[in-house]
Parts: sequence; structure tokens; C-alpha cells
Amino acid sequence: MSESRFQTRAVHVGQEPEPQHGAVNVPIFQTSTFAQPAVGRPRSHDYARGGNPTRDALQAVLASLEGGAHAFCFSSGLAAESTLLLCLSPGDHVLLGDDVYGGTYRLLARVLDRWGVGFSTVDMREADNVRQVLTERTKLVWVETPTNPLLKIVDVAAVASIAREAGARTVVDNTFATPYLQRPLELGADVVVHSVTKYLGGHSDLVGGAVITSDEEMAERLGFLVNAVGAVPGPMDCYLALRGVKTLAIRMEAHCRGARAVAEFLAEHPKVSRVHYPGLPGHPGHDIASRQMSDFGGMVSFEVGSAEEAIRVAESTELFFLAESLGGVESLIEVPGAMTHMSVAGSPLEVSPTLIRLSVGIEHPDDLVRDLARALG
Repeated sequence: MSESRFQTRAVHVGQEPEPQHGAVNVPIFQTSTFAQPAVGRPRSHDYARGGNPTRDALQAVLASLEGGAHAFCFSSGLAAESTLLLCLSPGDHVLLGDDVYGGTYRLLARVLDRWGVGFSTVDMREADNVRQVLTERTKLVWVETPTNPLLKIVDVAAVASIAREAGARTVVDNTFATPYLQRPLELGADVVVHSVTKYLGGHSDLVGGAVITSDEEMAERLGFLVNAVGAVPGPMDCYLALRGVKTLAIRMEAHCRGARAVAEFLAEHPKVSRVHYPGLPGHPGHDIASRQMSDFGGMVSFEVGSAEEAIRVAESTELFFLAESLGGVESLIEVPGAMTHMSVAGSPLEVSPTLIRLSVGIEHPDDLVRDLARALG
């Protein structure tokens, strides 16, 4: 199966027909425990916190799509990040990009700081910035690309090389790009994290997270923490994510097509002062994105004249639902400074109140452009 194309592996890896009845969908193993044929000799699982066959299938396909040896699934994206960061020890340091998901910043700034894990932020668009601020305590270099919500682009290969020279591992949050558009492990990263809630699930009906790696030492530690910490997904969420992954390729093509049309429209609109979308030739990260991504994704953000105007536009769309989250088949609009990124208010990562973020769905691009034109007008 390893030689098969992405679309084929998304449908088949870990998802062979169920042997007893031939069901072509992986069953939902809705159980908390498993009968054992003898004391201390379970078949494949003993207790569902440690593992579940539905989860096994999801982990197998995610590892395949990201090109990793091991995948671990969790009850949310932040559960995945929290468990990964528990691999650190007091005194360790994390180098974080200067534009990241607000929950990642909050986790480091307001939770792990009490446990002695330090962090700092840097603009990673220039890889040499990373070299200048790495310390001997830095264990993880945490990359988002494209970033949330400003769609900055980071050269994964360059940053990973610098981190490796310093003895640090590189973690890439690949939620925005998905493995269909970008595979960080192939670019030199050590670990990939996902909010499965977003594009991998793709239908706004589940919450989940994942960590993928080929680093055997990291995988061994994560495997222990999965069971020890227990932030695991239920089988129904894993089943829904499996269903979503099967259509990831064709959905991402539609997301990219719509986002491109929306970004080009916004770039010409007189009420829009700036558009953040790496697919536009004028975007400062366009060339790097062209090298390390196969397309530019479904996320677009843009700026208008005032905070009041941003709120008015966000509250005026009809097809774009005013809601947090992203990556579903339906288009969403939000004001990050007042919604998803409230947790970075007052920090170096504070988001402009004039910024609007779009998650462009799979609706017809002409209809989405018309909806935005009406809201802006």
C-alpha cells in the first residue's frame, strides 16, 4: 500500500473490510474493555484508554498520509499538544512562532509555565532568527505554516536544519495545510501535530487531535503518555474522522479553489486594506509556499479600516457562518482578536482588531464572493 497514491491510501490504509461480516467501513468498537482469553494475556487491547480498534485504523491512515511511522490520536488538538509537551522536563524551553493558534500560546504561557517549561516567540519567516534565539535549553522549535491567523509562511526545511544542529526537535502544526498539501516530515521536521477537528474531519461534527512522528524515542514516550494521561478520543469520533479523511483530497482541492477566488476578489476591493493569502504572488511567503506546498490552502484573512467595520462585516454575511473553528465543508467567518485569539490579547502575539479570518468551504466560489461583496458593501 505504501506505493499507492495519497487518495488511495486515504481510503484503504487501516481500513480493510471487517473480517467477520465483510463490512467495508471500520466498525465503531463502542466498548470500554476487552475480554481476555487468559490472565494478563489480552488479544490486541485490554482497556480502551490504551487502545481501540477504531482508533487503530485512524492512526494507521494518518501515519501513512503524513509519511510517519507512528500516529497517536487524542480527544482534541490541545490534548494532542498537551501530551506532546509532557515529553518535556522542568527547565526545558520551547521556541514558538510569533503568530500561532491562541490555544497553543495559552497552554505554554498560562499552564506549563507553572511547571517550569519556558518559551519565547520569534518571527520564523527568516530562518536565521531561529538560530539567533535558540538556547541550550531549547528542546522544541514549534512551527505553524501557514500560521494562524496571519497566514505567514515558514521554511520548514531551513528551520528544521537549524534546530537539528542545536539538538532540538522541530514540531510542525500542519492543521492549515493538511498532509494533502504539505508533509513536514519529508521536509525534515521531527513531529507533526493536527487538530483533527478541522480539515481532517472536515464536517464540523467532531473534536480530535493527532501527533505523527518517525522518531522512535519520541514515539515510545508518547505511547506511554497516551495511556498514562488518558486524553484519548472515543471510537465514534475516530469513526467520523476516518470518514472525513477518505474525502480529504477532493475537499482540499475545492477549499483551495474557493480560497483563491475569494483572495483575488478581496485584493481588489477598495474597503480591504490588506489580504493575507500565500497564493497571491505579492504575499511575502509565496515563493516558499510554492516550494513546500502543492497548493495554498483554504484559509484567508484580511484587514478592513476599523474594528467596528470588521465586526459589521463578520456579522453581515449569509453563506459564511459567524463561528470559531475552521476546515469544515461550510464557510466560516470570524474576528480573531475578539474570538479565537482573545487568549493572546496583551501579549506580543496580539491580533489587530481590524483582522477578519475566513475558512473557505466547498460552496461555489462565485456565491462566496457575492456574499462577501454584499457584506463589505
